[in-house]
Amino acid sequence: MKNTRSATLVLAVCIILAIGLIAPAPAPAQQKPKLKVFISVDMEGISGIVHGDQVSSGTSEYAAGRKWMAQDVNAAVEGALEAGATEVVVNDSHGSMRNIDPDDLHPRAVLISGSPKPLSMMQGIDPSFAACLFIGYHAKAGTEDAILDHTISGSVVRAIRVNGVEMPELGLNAAIAGYYGVPVVLVSGDTAVCRQTAEVLGQDVVTVAVKEAYGRVAAKLVPMDEARRLIKAGTKEALGKVARLKPYKPAMPYRFELGYHISAQADMAEMLVPGLERPDARTVAFAADDYIDGFRKLRALISLAPAR
Repeated sequence: MKNTRSATLVLAVCIILAIGLIAPAPAPAQQKPKLKVFISVDMEGISGIVHGDQVSSGTSEYAAGRKWMAQDVNAAVEGALEAGATEVVVNDSHGSMRNIDPDDLHPRAVLISGSPKPLSMMQGIDPSFAACLFIGYHAKAGTEDAILDHTISGSVVRAIRVNGVEMPELGLNAAIAGYYGVPVVLVSGDTAVCRQTAEVLGQDVVTVAVKEAYGRVAAKLVPMDEARRLIKAGTKEALGKVARLKPYKPAMPYRFELGYHISAQADMAEMLVPGLERPDARTVAFAADDYIDGFRKLRALISLAPAR
């Protein structure tokens, strides 16, 4: 009897062990998809900025301006991280592009600093990013009641058109993001650039107005702490609906038109760059099959022009 019981016990143990060996292993825990966020930060649309002295190195007010710039960016970075961002890259996009002190930037953010850069304000963007944010942006040249309005170069550019549509910097740069399949989900700046965001990119892009301009160099400012709270909250809202936002992609082929302030600038461009069209005395134009190639040619034409 004892032998029978022992044999039965041994058989039962063997069966249990066998079941354990052939049972399927538990499924590995699914990793959350990476949420990489790209931030292009300009300066004219930063909270508190109303005058050129606050965005120009060598002036007494520049130190305050660059501090405010970092604080606006940090608010966006905090919002992105709280929304689940796994990586945040910040491209300093104003002037020399050496405005943000790395010591002032959020410790989780990666900074791209310096100029010139092949993609300028969009250097670092690639298809691995889920979303793009524009912080501190401004309205296009010639906009009424807009702080420090211009398009790329205030001394050279009167207007830029792509496929017949006059573009602010936000549109030109959104098309670069769209080239890589990345949607722009948020823009911060004054009320004028927020309106232009809706006109170019659509109503679904989140906008955060941190000031309302009275002319070009005066504005009613949102209190600084409140402005940063709005940027942070707007970033979280924008990243929450990133799946519903589409990249901005102008139709191919691309026709670029660059309107200069004076005819001498167009003369110089036509002399140095063969194959340009000359629609009028102050404008040059060209076609491109690739948007990035066209954008880089546009930047070259701006850089070659003498200041008026």
